[in-house]
Amino acid sequence: MALIVLRHASAGRRSDWEGDDELRPLDVIGRQQATALARTLAARGPTRLVSSPATRCLQTLEPLGAQLGVAVEPDARLAEGAGHRGALALLRELGDASAVLCTHGDVLGDLLDRSTAKGGGWVVALDGAWARAIEAIPAP
Repeated sequence: MALIVLRHASAGRRSDWEGDDELRPLDVIGRQQATALARTLAARGPTRLVSSPATRCLQTLEPLGAQLGVAVEPDARLAEGAGHRGALALLRELGDASAVLCTHGDVLGDLLDRSTAKGGGWVVALDGAWARAIEAIPAP
């Protein structure tokens, strides 16, 4: 069983988007990344897909969900600006489940003390009060 935490795929520049940033979708590159991630991550057999409610995060996991027949569950603890505590609590709740979570660069950075390219992520393990990165998932 694996817990995987991803940064959402490419969604263009925030400054180019007019309107609520929560609604900013993936761009062409991001859609390609999401499709490639689905091919890569499906083999790991996740049974849960949990995402920030932001459109770009949900869209990052949708191809994987479609391939597996698993619904993407939005969770505000993964929202931009939410910090690491909520994400860590969610990881603890998931425990031994095989799950893929999609969040934002700031949450992932706070959680693992690492920067991650858009569309990339980490297999994580719970290590006491923290999550620890144990395997890189490269951005496609």
